Amino acid sequence: MQADFYALFDRCQATLKSGETLTAWFQGEGSDFVRFNHGRVRQPGTVDQRELALRLVQGQRHATSNLSLTGVMEEDLARCVAAIGRLRDRLPHLPEDPHLLLADTVNSSENLGACDLPSSGDVVDAVCTAAGGEGRSDDVVGIYASGGIFRGFANSLGQRNWFRSYSFSLDWCIYHEADKAVKSTYAGFAWDPAVFDRKMDLARRQVAVLARPAKKIDPGKYRVYLAPAALGELVGLVSGWGGFGLKAHKTKTTPLLRLGEGAKLNSMVALTEDTGRGVAPTFQADGFVKPARVPLVEDGQLCGHMISPRSAREFDVAPNGASGEETPVSLDMASGDLPADRVIETLQDGVWVGNLWYLNFSDRSACRVTGMTRFATFWVEGGEVVAPLSVMRFDETFYSALGENLVHLTDEEDFQISTGTYFRRSTSSARMPGALIEDFSLTL
Repeated sequence: MQADFYALFDRCQATLKSGETLTAWFQGEGSDFVRFNHGRVRQPGTVDQRELALRLVQGQRHATSNLSLTGVMEEDLARCVAAIGRLRDRLPHLPEDPHLLLADTVNSSENLGACDLPSSGDVVDAVCTAAGGEGRSDDVVGIYASGGIFRGFANSLGQRNWFRSYSFSLDWCIYHEADKAVKSTYAGFAWDPAVFDRKMDLARRQVAVLARPAKKIDPGKYRVYLAPAALGELVGLVSGWGGFGLKAHKTKTTPLLRLGEGAKLNSMVALTEDTGRGVAPTFQADGFVKPARVPLVEDGQLCGHMISPRSAREFDVAPNGASGEETPVSLDMASGDLPADRVIETLQDGVWVGNLWYLNFSDRSACRVTGMTRFATFWVEGGEVVAPLSVMRFDETFYSALGENLVHLTDEEDFQISTGTYFRRSTSSARMPGALIEDFSLTL
């Protein structure tokens, strides 16, 4: 794909007229998808696609055309040249863009991740064996996605960037009955059978607890453990709605407004955009190369922002490779000192939450979040799991949950790759520990 992309762009560039600049953003993938139901394969499939966004710039005017590519050079070239002609006709009728910022210093790069993935057939065998082995018949439902993700950038100033990454994600549930299920995920760059077996074994033990009569508790404040997936939902909502975006902070629309004005989280909290450990490309669609790490919160204090080229131009600062949305796509939350195998023992009496669901802001400016528990949520007494809990609603501020009420973070992080597949496989990921929190508000 890399050679084809560069060759196609070189031929497109040859059609430019004086004063024109052309940029191209390439997105491609070769992915396998397998859906499971009742522990068996329901639907396998493969997607091989290539997409190209061409932007023609003249002065402060610019326009973009998005195309799907066939992989046949002459056919793709004809469509690209026609698209450039349409963009050229459109430019004189567009207003100048005062916030346009181009990567005008050539900064080429090449990041060629190795493929250490198992065959999809081997993973299918592992899942089906785990679901039905040794006389079991677990109702395993889920989806497996794996394969290569490719990104490229080129401009008529001579810059060339290429990125490839091979990853997998398995997102599955084991159902007990009706709406009672345990949700699990496993994601990474190389499949480790021992890790999968450990996650599957934990899910089975939790499903066994779901068979017990459910316990109901009164609304109130409880000692709560948020598993990495649950904490990821909470942090993901805040970061996804401008929590760390420069423009959101400058315009006072960020949910972390108080953090930007001097409020603090617990000193244990450290958040970093860690591109080097994620699946996202090392450059963005405008051609700006990302730093390996962008610290966002250190010692509980805001210390950085995600800065897109447009915000950089508007607020006269340097960009740091953020997209136009200015949201982290490789977010890393530092681990703590609580051994992951001693969570239940340390929780003692309280609520173990595997997943959160339907999150939204009940007071955005105060970063107060509401949502529901989901899938496996358990009542713990004396350091032992006693019973499953009925679905509960929570309403809590980010500043309390990860501030004065945060007791521990686990010493292990869970790698989470977004399972989103709208248009293409997502390149967003996160590394999250679990969090033990005092006085967490359950409201219904």
